[in-house]
Amino acid sequence: MREPIPPHTAAFEGLSQRAGWAGGEPLANVLMAKALVNPGVISLAVGFVDQQTLPVGPTGQAFQQLWSDAEMARAALQYGTTRGHLPLREAILERMLQADGRSAGELQLSVDQVVVTAGSNQFLALVSDALMDPGDIVICGAPSYYVYLGTLRNLGVRAVGVATDHHGLIPAAVEEELSRRRAAGELQRVKAIYVTTYYDNPTGVSLSAERRAELVEIAQRWSSRQRIYVIEDAAYRELRYDGDDLPSLRSFDPEGKTVILAGTFSKAFSPGIRVGWGILPPALLAPVLAAKGNTDFGSPHFNQALMAAVLRLGLFEPHVKELRAGYRRKIDVMLHAAVELLQPLGCIDWVRPSGGLYVWLRLPEHLDAGIGGPLFAAAVREGVLYVPGDYCYSEPLRAPRNRLRLSFGVPSCANIRRGMEALARAIGQVL
Repeated sequence: MREPIPPHTAAFEGLSQRAGWAGGEPLANVLMAKALVNPGVISLAVGFVDQQTLPVGPTGQAFQQLWSDAEMARAALQYGTTRGHLPLREAILERMLQADGRSAGELQLSVDQVVVTAGSNQFLALVSDALMDPGDIVICGAPSYYVYLGTLRNLGVRAVGVATDHHGLIPAAVEEELSRRRAAGELQRVKAIYVTTYYDNPTGVSLSAERRAELVEIAQRWSSRQRIYVIEDAAYRELRYDGDDLPSLRSFDPEGKTVILAGTFSKAFSPGIRVGWGILPPALLAPVLAAKGNTDFGSPHFNQALMAAVLRLGLFEPHVKELRAGYRRKIDVMLHAAVELLQPLGCIDWVRPSGGLYVWLRLPEHLDAGIGGPLFAAAVREGVLYVPGDYCYSEPLRAPRNRLRLSFGVPSCANIRRGMEALARAIGQVL
């Protein structure tokens, strides 16, 4: 957990309230420090993409095509619009509609509602800043994406976790929380429901098709005095290894007033190009674009022109196909090792994800997997890092301590195996 900045320190140094809300050192820095002190350590923690799969060839082809025309190159090097590069926004909308099997008319969508950002985290931050005041509430899963939990904390917004299972966020649990907030006189503070619909970070599970429609209906039904939005984080949609694709939550919102859809090319193409995007309800366009214009005067235009060239030249889908094949091998290695090495230790379980980059482990109830717990120390000694699960809960002090997240994105298959062996040794020692 992050250590909060003491109030007297914040006041003496003249810091803002937001600096105090943000807390202390983030998890990424803690894990990086551990890796630097222990250079031989294998990280099953970091949620990056595989270095060897980064699209050097496709990016080079797109760059050459972009650079072959002097006027096109100059345009790419100039400022862009706050909304983003029009050809890229058109391509994003077309891909989303095609994936969902819907038309723009059916979903009352136009390209003007597509906004390009520097990664999907920027889009989520802009939306949250436009929607939420300090003390407002966002309902999310318990566990949930810890980076977005940090974004909400920076804004002084309360994230309230509700139950999840192997099919994702439980709609009945969302409805129960809304009822509790109404009874407490706080329903007007509930601004949004946040959900990662595909291969959730950290649990790896996807929200089932039945629950998608139900979640949108709940948000609409409870929006009698003030709209409650559903923020759909679809960052991992392209990273599907088994089963069929599911329609987005946005496809269950034909009027387009409830669902905010966030996506990115970071996971399925290149995090270094740093292009994310979102589709906004019409009512949010003006405030989000105003905040964005005041913040960045438009996201990096050259990156957007490059990504548009990748899509135009048909280079994206072949790369994703290769990526899926590679990650499918990696998840097989991790889960085969889990069956062989962890299952014999007893009372350890997980769900096989059908996509994404993460495996969520539940350990015996008495085992503390937190940063200060015996397992984390033993794991570092054995040469492996993981993400302690309590970081993924909105109330870390009350979070279960026997959960952890593993990522198979960065390490090679051989290092995944070695990392799982090290983790098994560490668990065995602590047990």
